[in-house]
Amino acid sequence: MHEMTPRQIVTELDKYIVGQTNAKRSVAIAVRNRWRRQNVDPAMQPEIAPKNILMIGPTGVGKTEIARRLAHLTGAPFIKVEATKYTEVGYYGRDVESMIRELVENAIGLVREKEREKIKEEAEERTIEKLVDMLLGTDSENEPPQGFSITNPANQTGDFPPGFPPFVFSGMTQTDSATWQANQPEIQAAPDDTAARRERNREKIRKMLIDGKMEDRKVEISVESKGNGMPMMMGIGGDLDNIQEMIEKIMPKRSQYREMSVREARTVIFEQECEKLINKEKVDAEAVELAENLGIIFIDEIDKVVASEKSSGADVSRQGVQRDLLPIVEGTTVQTRYGYVKTDHILFIAAGAFHKSRPSDLMPELQGRFPIRVELNDLTQEDFVRILTEPKGSLTAQYAALMATEEVDLEFEKGGVEKLAEYAFSVNQTSQNIGARRLATILERLLDELSFDAPDLDAGKVVIDTAYVVKRLEDVTKDEDLSMFIL
Repeated sequence: MHEMTPRQIVTELDKYIVGQTNAKRSVAIAVRNRWRRQNVDPAMQPEIAPKNILMIGPTGVGKTEIARRLAHLTGAPFIKVEATKYTEVGYYGRDVESMIRELVENAIGLVREKEREKIKEEAEERTIEKLVDMLLGTDSENEPPQGFSITNPANQTGDFPPGFPPFVFSGMTQTDSATWQANQPEIQAAPDDTAARRERNREKIRKMLIDGKMEDRKVEISVESKGNGMPMMMGIGGDLDNIQEMIEKIMPKRSQYREMSVREARTVIFEQECEKLINKEKVDAEAVELAENLGIIFIDEIDKVVASEKSSGADVSRQGVQRDLLPIVEGTTVQTRYGYVKTDHILFIAAGAFHKSRPSDLMPELQGRFPIRVELNDLTQEDFVRILTEPKGSLTAQYAALMATEEVDLEFEKGGVEKLAEYAFSVNQTSQNIGARRLATILERLLDELSFDAPDLDAGKVVIDTAYVVKRLEDVTKDEDLSMFIL
């Protein structure tokens, strides 16, 4: 785990997310506390539970982005789930425990990537050697003298004396054998010469492979052909991990030979060698430990599982989801295909707009498992200006990079950016407020014509100033009915 201080975490989050200082501080402290727990007395560690966070705020203000960037900064396993996918009416929704299985799968990926880096060099060397072997089998310079072929003596006919070289020339007769006996020193030297020639050929081919001079040569390799496994089961819920794993073990693995270029084979063989070198049991064990101690689960739309005063139909389902979530968040043990996973120290970050409900409408027991409450602010017009220009990979920078591929130099002037922010803020106020996501809609509408015509234009430089924005957006934003559907 990266040893970042809360201040460093907030500084990094500021590069991607505008505002929401309180939310950033809360998650930064929660992450630092996880590092602190790893460094306290081992006897005390089990007693220190994570301080789960409940983010409250409208859509598009940065809730999901904060959690996602946080996981990236810390290198922790992270998944995002929507509470609503467990509440489909008339459909047995997904098992709540599936979020833990997904988290472990994410951890498996992180640990495998780390292990791959360790064995990458050895796997590449093995890949080269396998390719050399394959190419030697078809290389014309490696063929024996005309009229002979290298073969195993066990397949030969004739009375060859003990100690015969490990390979012989097929077609040797009893007379040839007698000649061998009469000239043993001379004939025994031949295999040594052939072995030396083979080694010289190997070195030559190996160098050519490393230099990339044989990428288009064809080789034949064995590729594992996976069966269809189990059919798709539509209309049923729950998790089928254990059934799937059992079927995979029962179904035989089939291999087939495929001809492909060295360029393609290099990737396939490298993956095969990585599979052989990586210790699967070690990866599984480390991944489970990583998920248990550093995993982060972001539960979005948790307000959608708040039941109203009536208790029938969908509301019963929502209440049931809350009851199912409770033991997961409190701490329980979940069975996965990689072993049992304890959820006691997984950090849960829940988020919801709570337009039609309040956090206090959640089950009291579930409320208690989210002791840190953070309210995110609505975005202002000034925030939109900052979002368009300040973050790394801002929307304006993204569109400029896209247009540069068509040799169009796209430049956003300050006045144009401010006008864009004004329109986005105005539309949010007069129609559905979708926060910063409105900026993507506005920009796509603004640059629609340029994006379509760019491949056919010799446009050079295009400046997005106030006049450009007004010309393309004024009519749409004035018509509220139209803006509701278009913007």
